[in-house]
Amino acid sequence: MQTAISSTEAVRNFSDLLNNIKYRGDRYTVIRGGKPAASLIPVEPIRVGATLADLPRIVQAFPRLDRSDSSFEADVIAAAGSQPAMPEALSWE
Repeated sequence: MQTAISSTEAVRNFSDLLNNIKYRGDRYTVIRGGKPAASLIPVEPIRVGATLADLPRIVQAFPRLDRSDSSFEADVIAAAGSQPAMPEALSWE
């Protein structure tokens, strides 16, 4: 739903409007001279509902490598093998 706001209100609360648009997906119609002048909407749609449990399904949707050309796979394996080992003292807990 779009909320109508005056241009004066938009100027005075611009930072808050941007936060509401970016993080909550709010939409605004700016009214100037009694008529709609502009719309303020998110650039990217907000993704709601994706959880870590959805990760396997998302990964399964990735395109698969062509097995007839293994050079990319070999490059990835070589790059992964050349990475320094993680220190064992690090912990996520």
